[in-house]
Amino acid sequence: MLTVQQVAVVVATKYTMNSVPVGFVVKTMVGLFCLLCSSIGFSAVLPQDRSDVMYHKYSGDGVSIDGPSILLRKQVGSHVSLSANYYVDTVSGASIDVRATASPYQEERKETTLGGDFLHEKTLLSVSYTNSSENDFEANSVYLGVSQDFFGDLSTVSLSWSKGWDEVGVRGDESFAEEADRQKFGFGFTQIMTKNLIMGLSAEHVSDEGYLNNPYRSVRFLDSESDRGFRFAREVYPNTRSSNAYSINANYYLPYRAALYADARVYDDSWGITANNYKLGYIHPIGHWIIDVFARHYSQESADFYRDIFSRPNEFNFMARDKEMSTYTGLTAGLHLSYEWQFSQTATFKKSSVHVEYDYMRFDYDNFRDVTADAPVGEEPLFGFSANVLKIYASVWY
Repeated sequence: MLTVQQVAVVVATKYTMNSVPVGFVVKTMVGLFCLLCSSIGFSAVLPQDRSDVMYHKYSGDGVSIDGPSILLRKQVGSHVSLSANYYVDTVSGASIDVRATASPYQEERKETTLGGDFLHEKTLLSVSYTNSSENDFEANSVYLGVSQDFFGDLSTVSLSWSKGWDEVGVRGDESFAEEADRQKFGFGFTQIMTKNLIMGLSAEHVSDEGYLNNPYRSVRFLDSESDRGFRFAREVYPNTRSSNAYSINANYYLPYRAALYADARVYDDSWGITANNYKLGYIHPIGHWIIDVFARHYSQESADFYRDIFSRPNEFNFMARDKEMSTYTGLTAGLHLSYEWQFSQTATFKKSSVHVEYDYMRFDYDNFRDVTADAPVGEEPLFGFSANVLKIYASVWY
């Protein structure tokens, strides 16, 4: 069973750099799963041999997302560990952006990741390749990371780089084909401050180029000749974007075998979006159980070219009405439970665990209105919604 000190280290890595927009639920669920299921240690060691099976379900804003995931990890000798992950998303329904202009839909996304970790003394090198495929979107990415321990394993520095290339399509329109390239650079530093306190700093820079907007999102503009008083047109985004994020986290071991953790993160990009994220959590072990409760607050200022309604078509060079580009706040509360069995070290399976995680999310928008409501143009109620996320997964070490 993990000690509370080990749990604190896991928390330090787990809650460092989360995605900013609400849309993270679909695109990064598998990334979070892999991170949660990794055997994270403070010193440079290979991940332990293990297998994980997960089922997750997201429900909110008229959209339902669910699917399974399987992760396998195996050491080859004493310096190499290989991993493979297969993940499936089934998406049905339609968010408020889509409901305003189209009907609900259903699609399936499949993602495969192959990775390897290579250990040399106190240096750990990690590489991976990921392919994500759905009927209107194809994404490929490569990742390279290296971490190095210093000062008697009390300090760890990590560097990472990833590159992705996407092919964007539109359902029902075979002529639509766009591309986007992405690069991400990361830096992290973790330090054991005292026997009870671990702190970490991290920074991330992302550079995007190509077709960066969602082809299913539309802007609306005033039109007195329309029955509704407005019409829709496709969004137009810049074809470049750069963003920076910085975070600091701390994990404190309490005298009665529990731990507190906190995380603060700031974000800004070249589109004018600024965001802040704060998180506070508490971990408490009871026998073979580990209970994790947390609260997270997120706030964002809108992009420079975002408007809920424009005066006319082509009013500006760039125009957006995607709600994730607007000004909004989000609050998440979570309860995570895990139970672990320890077996004989001579047995085929060394230990196993079961995890149940439930998150409740609430988002309120300051300048995005519900155009499906029966109200005068520009006086529709401001939009808001809640979502539920359930994850259940089991792990076996061998």
